[in-house]
Amino acid sequence: MKKLITTLKNIWKIKELRNRILFTLGMLMVFRFGSYVVLPGVIPSVLASASANSNNANDLLGLINVFTGGAFNNAAVFALGIMPYITASIIIQLLGFAVPYFQRLQQKEGESGRKKLNQITRLLTVAITLVQGGGYLTYINSLGAVDPTIPLSIFWISNIIILCTGTVFAMWLGERITDRGIGNGVSLLITVGIIARLPQALVFEFQSQLANNGLIIFVIEIAALYAVVMATVLIVQGVRRIPIQFAKRMVGRGANAMPAAGVRDYIPLKVNASGVMPIIFAQALMFLPATVAQFLAGADSGVAANPLLRALNDFTSAPYNIIYFILVVLFTYVYTALLVNPQQYAEYLKRQNA
Repeated sequence: MKKLITTLKNIWKIKELRNRILFTLGMLMVFRFGSYVVLPGVIPSVLASASANSNNANDLLGLINVFTGGAFNNAAVFALGIMPYITASIIIQLLGFAVPYFQRLQQKEGESGRKKLNQITRLLTVAITLVQGGGYLTYINSLGAVDPTIPLSIFWISNIIILCTGTVFAMWLGERITDRGIGNGVSLLITVGIIARLPQALVFEFQSQLANNGLIIFVIEIAALYAVVMATVLIVQGVRRIPIQFAKRMVGRGANAMPAAGVRDYIPLKVNASGVMPIIFAQALMFLPATVAQFLAGADSGVAANPLLRALNDFTSAPYNIIYFILVVLFTYVYTALLVNPQQYAEYLKRQNA
């Protein structure tokens, strides 16, 4: 514990690192503030009552609410969160494997290609947000949470613009955190949203276990949660060092030149090169089918009408978890292939006479 406190003090003494930490905290505070600013024309009391009465603890709408830190159920300006941006990123990366133009941007055009891809991703994010925003407003209207004194056309037009602006602003916050803060901005925004709901979830679980099974089960659950977090950290931080041997070199000049042994080094390959991004991508795709059905057909009828959608809407069901597992494996393969390019490693080692 003493070593940890000393490390934190030393971190705070480094000006650049301190500024990055403060900048990151400031951006995260702005993001959390936006999760409580309710859209105009929405009646918060009616929305809260409808959300409390709907049994969505185990469905995808409840999971979306967790990912957005409660902004979804609050009908806030950040109700859609960063998920449209993630969905757009998935589409662009998949196009990089199928469309030559995007392949060229990803692999051959370097920094300029990356900038073009970022611009296309932003434009696609806006398009996805417009579609999802319309569905979200339909869902709110189906709950009866819209102020009847406001014309429905005004409510739709103004709030679609606000939702689109909120998502673009959240995307901008994530990019600024990545550039001037600490860590991956998108991952941090999602993490903060989940952590914001964690105290409420722990209190609910504590009360539930206290009423049914006693505190022993709750303690076991906390221990399991801690063990999973520790194992995740070990896997993410794990590195496999592949040894490499550089060719012998001649040291000296003319007749005095002597052969010298080549330098030994290693290539650090991360055990989990893709990190958490495949999980985020897979979850973003799993949100689409059931949520679109719910948005377009009302709070429950769209899912109830189709057994497959009903199964995909419950993240404790077998079909949901099987498809989710397959998507995680697929995106891990794709993302690792983007980050770890054996051809580039081979060319670099060849140039270095290794």
